[in-house]
Amino acid sequence: MIGEPEVDGDWHTASGAELAAEALPGGPGRERARGARRPWLWALGGMVAASAVWAGALAVQERFPDLPRLDYVHSPDLCKEFELKTVGQAAGREFEGRQSGEGVYLAQDWSYCSVSTQYEEGGMVYGAQLLVELHKKSDPEVEFATGPGTDPATRLDIDERQEVQGLGDRAVLDRYYAQGGSRLMVLDGGAVFTLTVQWFQPRDALPGTIDENAMDAAMIEDMRTLMTKLKR
Repeated sequence: MIGEPEVDGDWHTASGAELAAEALPGGPGRERARGARRPWLWALGGMVAASAVWAGALAVQERFPDLPRLDYVHSPDLCKEFELKTVGQAAGREFEGRQSGEGVYLAQDWSYCSVSTQYEEGGMVYGAQLLVELHKKSDPEVEFATGPGTDPATRLDIDERQEVQGLGDRAVLDRYYAQGGSRLMVLDGGAVFTLTVQWFQPRDALPGTIDENAMDAAMIEDMRTLMTKLKR
């Protein structure tokens, strides 16, 4: 125990002069005193180190008090995760021509994939784009679903916006003006997922209609599958 060496020693019977001599450099008790102090110095060093770590953690919290929650991993090749099986079934076509891009920065990581169907005489042409943004230092909730999405040339019919339940923290589905298409956006913590599907009818195509409700349901299903893949 800590007290046993002191009880066995003569420190309690030493005179003031003897104590002063032991405290001097080269005094008779210098080595014994140095050995006794080492555990206390080690403990003090541990306390200082712990205080420094705690102070650093507090400094980070004060600097970034509203760091968004990130439950997803960054994919450098998003097209490998982007299957669009259900959307392909709704369109009756297979998506090809995959093009991807990505970026990694201090504030945000992003990855992008664009796919399309081949032209077939008398048939519809489909295109789809997926953008995944991982915000690491700011909460994207304030500006969620306010931009044009993956295609700045398209206009959205906000009056027909639909809230999608059970997908992330919040999910909305918007229709495009003028041309056929929909945009599905999902907010989940600091992650924002944007999926757009567009369809074009060439001049020589046979008249036809798109079941937009079926396409919307397919987009939601494929989005759910993708988010599950990228989940940490």
